[in-house]
Amino acid sequence: MTDKTTAEPAESDEQVVRPFASFLREQSGGQLHDELSSKLHELIEAIRETGKAGSISLKIDIKPIAGTDGRTLTVTDTVAAKLPKTERPKSIFFATDDGNLSRTDPRQPVITGLREVEPTTTPKTQLRSAN
Repeated sequence: MTDKTTAEPAESDEQVVRPFASFLREQSGGQLHDELSSKLHELIEAIRETGKAGSISLKIDIKPIAGTDGRTLTVTDTVAAKLPKTERPKSIFFATDDGNLSRTDPRQPVITGLREVEPTTTPKTQLRSAN
């Protein structure tokens, strides 16, 4: 006769851990999986464009439903993506004495008498070959 307290657990007693990917595909009717896939694609594109890092965060809240035996649960998810930002172009302005911005330096003297010269066409030269 075998003592049940020291006996090896039967195969059916082994805990089986369900793959997390299976949960992702089922949560919110598959919307969580789709959103994460989309956010990952956006993140990769932004990283390629900017050369900067970014991240995706997934938060899962699980709560038992009141009045049940604790086995019936509500599961909610939140996805947050931190995409790297592209740098906006910078402009150079100068402050005027009256507190405005100007694209030209008000301290720079204006040179008068300048005019724009039209480009000239150069005469076509004939190529000659040497023997």
